[in-house]
Amino acid sequence: MITGIHAIVYSQGAQQAREFLRDVLRWPSVDAGNGWLIFALPPAELAVHPTDGPSQHELYLMCDDITATVAELKDKGVEFTEPVTDQGWGLLTAFALPGGGTLGLYEPRHPVAH
Repeated sequence: MITGIHAIVYSQGAQQAREFLRDVLRWPSVDAGNGWLIFALPPAELAVHPTDGPSQHELYLMCDDITATVAELKDKGVEFTEPVTDQGWGLLTAFALPGGGTLGLYEPRHPVAH
């Protein structure tokens, strides 16, 4: 029935963000026409958390070793906007996405289902 998830990142610098995903993260992509790249994502998971506030959605990239991943991305010129913090359920940071906005990056402590 469900074959995957299509996530969307809105950016005022969409081309720079696409180049970052293609050239820095090296995610494979297909051209949907006129240079509009659609990226294949690594395995994903979805969690539903309770909230007393308004409903919202968040996007985090996952890694196995946050220290090594942060170092590798910094070597590629990626700017981190948050220090790595221990949240109990995992280690969390964020980096600037070219064209605007940030993406979260975390190393989970829970078992990974992929």
